[in-house]
Amino acid sequence: MKIDGSIAAIVTGGASGLGEGTARRLAADGAKVAIFDMNAERGEMVAKEIGGVFCQVNVADEASVDAGFEKARAAHGQERIMVNCAGVGAAEKTARRSSSSGEISAHNIERFSRVISINLIGSFMCAAKSAAGMMALDPLGDSGRGLIVHTASVAAQDGQIGQVAYSASKGGIYGMTLPMSRDLAKEGIRVNTILPGFFETPIYQQMPPEVKTSLASHLQFPQRFGTPEEYADLVAFMVNSDYINAECVRLDAGARMPPK
Repeated sequence: MKIDGSIAAIVTGGASGLGEGTARRLAADGAKVAIFDMNAERGEMVAKEIGGVFCQVNVADEASVDAGFEKARAAHGQERIMVNCAGVGAAEKTARRSSSSGEISAHNIERFSRVISINLIGSFMCAAKSAAGMMALDPLGDSGRGLIVHTASVAAQDGQIGQVAYSASKGGIYGMTLPMSRDLAKEGIRVNTILPGFFETPIYQQMPPEVKTSLASHLQFPQRFGTPEEYADLVAFMVNSDYINAECVRLDAGARMPPK
């Protein structure tokens, strides 16, 4: 798909991290970009800088998602590019024993459900509603009607101790990529997923330098964290390369996550 001034895009989680990098890249390439995010202050700032529109959206809430699509489409028209970057993490074992008291407890179910709701159901909901809108568009020749890009994680394949909720949510995204692509193939809508490893995002930027150094030791080459711009490069490649469909691509400098 060739990006020009007529192409609209939506990026969830676009106010920071991988989403912000993607929103900036798509706008620089000529797309009209709408940002879905909860952080209104930063989202408005990024949208203003890229000439886009900000929509305060909770991707786990259907009414909020519907309102976001309505606002984005009123401003830019029906999107042909949908990139899901919104997500949260959690660190808790399936069950654990307190080292001090010996008390045994199970994983907090509400916390597990929240991660699944935002990461997995939120990605599905935005993708499904975007695809329904794309189906009303005329195809762009061999490029079809549009593209959906999900963000999973290397944790979908080698999750660490305490990542059961996060890995389950990202594994769900990984697992729905192929059937979603098959569902939408006859409509000319492609679906791909990126599995990022360690990236310079707000979560990792808050870590002490020694922790980041330890994590980077699990990378092959280059032994450094990735940047949002490098993530956005892959999104842009998927946009421009019509033959990439139903793919799940690790973007991780060759990392394989150890148990902890």
